Amino acid sequence: MQTRSDGHLWARIVCGVLLSAIWLTGPVAASDSPRLVVILVIDQFRADYIDTYGQQWTHGLRRLVDGGARFTDAAYPYFSTVTCAGHATIATGSFPATHGMIANSWWDRETGRSVRCTFDPQTPAISYGVTDVTRDGESGHRLLVPTLADEMRTQLDGGVRVATFSLKERSAIALAGQRADALLWLGGDGSWLTSRAFSSRPVTFLADVISTHPMTSAFGDAWVRTTDAAGYLYKDDAEGERPPAEWGRTFPHPLAGADRQFIERWKTSPWSDAYLARLGIWAVEYLDLGQRNTTDYLAIGFSALDLVGHRFGPRSHEVQDLLIQLDRTIGELLDELDRRVGTDRYVVALSADHGVSPVPEQMQAAGFDAGRVRMRTIRERVESTLVARFGPGTYVAGVRAGGVYFAPGVYERLEADPSALEAAIRMLEDTPGIAQVFRHKALAAGEAAADPEIRAVALSFHPDRSGDLMFTQKPYWISGSAASHGTSNLYDRRVPLILYGAGMCAGRYAGPATPADIAPTLGRLIGVTLARPDGRVLTEALHCR
Repeated sequence: MQTRSDGHLWARIVCGVLLSAIWLTGPVAASDSPRLVVILVIDQFRADYIDTYGQQWTHGLRRLVDGGARFTDAAYPYFSTVTCAGHATIATGSFPATHGMIANSWWDRETGRSVRCTFDPQTPAISYGVTDVTRDGESGHRLLVPTLADEMRTQLDGGVRVATFSLKERSAIALAGQRADALLWLGGDGSWLTSRAFSSRPVTFLADVISTHPMTSAFGDAWVRTTDAAGYLYKDDAEGERPPAEWGRTFPHPLAGADRQFIERWKTSPWSDAYLARLGIWAVEYLDLGQRNTTDYLAIGFSALDLVGHRFGPRSHEVQDLLIQLDRTIGELLDELDRRVGTDRYVVALSADHGVSPVPEQMQAAGFDAGRVRMRTIRERVESTLVARFGPGTYVAGVRAGGVYFAPGVYERLEADPSALEAAIRMLEDTPGIAQVFRHKALAAGEAAADPEIRAVALSFHPDRSGDLMFTQKPYWISGSAASHGTSNLYDRRVPLILYGAGMCAGRYAGPATPADIAPTLGRLIGVTLARPDGRVLTEALHCR
C-alpha cells in the first residue's frame, strides 16, 4: 500500500520531470540569447534558385546555405503570394487571415477605393535630403497582430532597438511593425523616406550617411556580367522579357537617364541591394545593435531581385548575375556582423516573401498552356453578365487581390438571386486562365478544408478586406509584367528558409515548414512569446544545443 510519504515523493519526482521538460523546451536564458536578431528577406527568391544558380555563390549566400539549418520543403500554404503578405507573415508568424495584410493593396469598402496595405494619411512622410514632407505617410496600423520586433520591445529589458530597411515601404514596415528606431524605404523620386509613425524627425545618422553616400554616385556606371557569358545557364535575349525603358534585353545595362529613369534602373540593379546592406551596417554601427545587454533587431528587405525578375523572368542572365552579386553583398554584411557583434552573438533568418512564375511566352514556346490574365477583362465580363441580368448600372467596384469586389448591396442582391450569382461565377470561371472561383461566405470557415486549394485561399482571406468572389489562376497564367506571382501555384509558394548562427543546428531538414515558423522559432530562442502565431517552433533546429 502506498504511504503518504510515498505519495509526496512520487509528486516531487513527477514535478521534477515536468520542470525538466519545460526547461528543455522552454525559452533560452537571457544570458545565452543572441544579442542581435537579423532577418533577411530576398524579394521573389525562389527556393530552386539555390540548386539552379548556387554553384556560383562563394560568399554570404553560400555561408548561409552551407552553415545554416535549411528547411528544403518550406513553402507558404496560402495563395496571396505577394510582398506585403509575405513580409508580414515572416514578421508575425501568422498567415494573412490572421495578420490582415492580405495583399499589397485591396478594395476598401468604407472609402470606395483601393488602399495600400501600409497607407496611413494620418502619419505624414518624412523625407531625407528633401524638405517636402507633405506627402501621405505609411504605417503598420493595418497589421492586426504584433510583429516579433513589437513583442521584443515590450517583453525584453534593456531598451530593444529596431532597424528595418527596404526599397519598398510595405517591406520595411511589415518587418518592423508599429515602432522602429530606424526605418527607411525609397520613394519614387529617389528620396529615402520614413513616417511619423516611426520618428518625429529625421534620424541624425541616417540623414548624415544618406547625404554623404548618395545613390546618385552610381550615375554613369553600367551593370555588366560578373563572369564570362559562358557561365550563364539561359539565353540573354529571351522571349517575353520586358526591360526598363532604354534598357535592352541583353547586357550591359547603363545606369543613366533622366532622374526617375535613373532611379528605376538603379533600383533594378545590384547597386540597390548593396546600398541596403550598407544601411544595415551603418545601423549596427550608430545604434550599437547587438552590442548592448539586450537583444536588438535588424531586418533588410532586398528588393532588386523582385524588380529584375518581373522584368526579365527567372531564367535570365540578369537574375543569375544579380544573385552572384547579392551573395557578395550578404557576405560583406555578415563579415561586419562578425567584427562588430561577434560570430556567436547573432542569429540570421533568410527567406523570401514569395517566388515567381516562368515567363508565359517561354512556356507557350515549350508547348504548355500559358498566358496572361487581365483584371480589366475579368471586370468587364462580370459586369456585362450582371448588366444583362439586371439592366444598366455599375455592379463591380473593383478587381484586386485575387478577388471581385461588388458595389454596395450587389452581393446581397446576388445571394437573393442564386441563378444570377451562378451566372457571374460561371462567367468568371470561363475567363481564360482562371482555375477556380470561391464565394465569400464559403471561405470564412474554409481554413480546415480538406481541399488544399480552398484552404490556401481561406488562409489569405479576411472577411472585411477580401473580395466577394475569390479566384485562383491556372499554372503559367499570370497578370502584369514579364513574370509575376500572387497565385497558389508551387513556384510562387516555395521559398528558402534558412536559420543560421547563435543557437541554430546546421543541416538540411525535410518535411513541412513555412516562413510563418521563423518568428515563433526566433521568439523561442530569445525568450519572447508571440500573440497569435500560426507557425510552429522549428525545434529540430534548436535541439542540438
